[in-house]
Amino acid sequence: MSWKWKWMAVFTAAALALAACGQSEQTARTEKENSNQTAVEKQEETKTETKTEEESEQADVDYAGAFSEALAELDKAKQGATVDFAKVESLYKEKLQPLVQKRDAELEDTLDQHITTALAAGKDGSLEPMVVKQIFDKLMQKVFYTTIKHEFTEAEEHWANKEEVKEEIEEAKAFYAILQPTVEKRDAAYGTKLVDAISGAFAQMEQAVQNDDALAFALGKQVVDKTLMKTFYLASGALPHGYAAKAAAAAKESAEEAKVKQAEGWAFYQSVYPYMKRHAAEEADYILKQFDLQTDVKTLDPKAVNHAFVRGWAKVALHEYEESQENWGQDKSVITALEGALFINMMENDIKTLLGNEAYNTLNDQATHYLEAAKAKNKAEGDKWLPQIEAALQQVIEKAK
Repeated sequence: MSWKWKWMAVFTAAALALAACGQSEQTARTEKENSNQTAVEKQEETKTETKTEEESEQADVDYAGAFSEALAELDKAKQGATVDFAKVESLYKEKLQPLVQKRDAELEDTLDQHITTALAAGKDGSLEPMVVKQIFDKLMQKVFYTTIKHEFTEAEEHWANKEEVKEEIEEAKAFYAILQPTVEKRDAAYGTKLVDAISGAFAQMEQAVQNDDALAFALGKQVVDKTLMKTFYLASGALPHGYAAKAAAAAKESAEEAKVKQAEGWAFYQSVYPYMKRHAAEEADYILKQFDLQTDVKTLDPKAVNHAFVRGWAKVALHEYEESQENWGQDKSVITALEGALFINMMENDIKTLLGNEAYNTLNDQATHYLEAAKAKNKAEGDKWLPQIEAALQQVIEKAK
């Protein structure tokens, strides 16, 4: 088997396994939500013990340093130099693998298997070093992203202990610092202010702890989460600077370079695929297939990928608003109302392209009005704005077909 076909076989196996684990994550979440109170209490005891062990280990590990050193070694391939894969494997196993395995266990994911397989394939020459770098880089970014979410969950579960909550926020900020260059790159490419949004959200969360305001903390958490999701979307499927577009453009010049960019799009997409899969499975799987290395990169259609993203995010937003209505009067109604607004913001440039600037601004205003109504528990006001939001999102779906 030639290196090219070995490369595709390894990559496709990873893609299929990750697609499956997206469904596993959904199943795990459903089972968790349906568990009885006794099971939850036992789980809390286990979490507390695990958390103590994890905090102790995290305090001793320079994740940013190890990640940076591994990337620097892998980056030698850009200059045609030989990559010391033994060094990268050692850095991974000694410093990063325990964190990856913890997230795998928590989310029923298999990222450790895919990273380990990719590094081994790079070492034996069956996978191009630059493809290995993209898999390692972006899947580790998913680990750091899900670890931020883990820290937020721990903070909410231990809300009564404010010192512990503050520590969780600091740990989340440390992991975000590793991701910040990726966010900054999207800001530079699209003229967005994602870094400012995340910085403001962290400040809101810290203030919420001081004020003992759990809802404000939860809202700040959503801004960090969805802004990072927007970052991964802009990197993978947005136009004109996502890797779907970059891969299609590169395919006209170099099939090998195009495959590297296709791999980069695939790896970035892994951070948002499970979320979209839950509420827009058709779109989620279409995007996954487009980024799969078995798909001829010359047939990769960046506009179709982009439109699938837009339809998917619009369907997710509609689900968030449905949840908001179902939980009216509770904190969850406000949280999901904000999530709906954040998914609308995720599609800002797309909606402006499809429907025009005025249509986006109107929809954004309606989402803001609905959020304020949810906070005020003003049902009549919420019922005034929701049908208009839903109609606009349905229009976005139709336009993106």
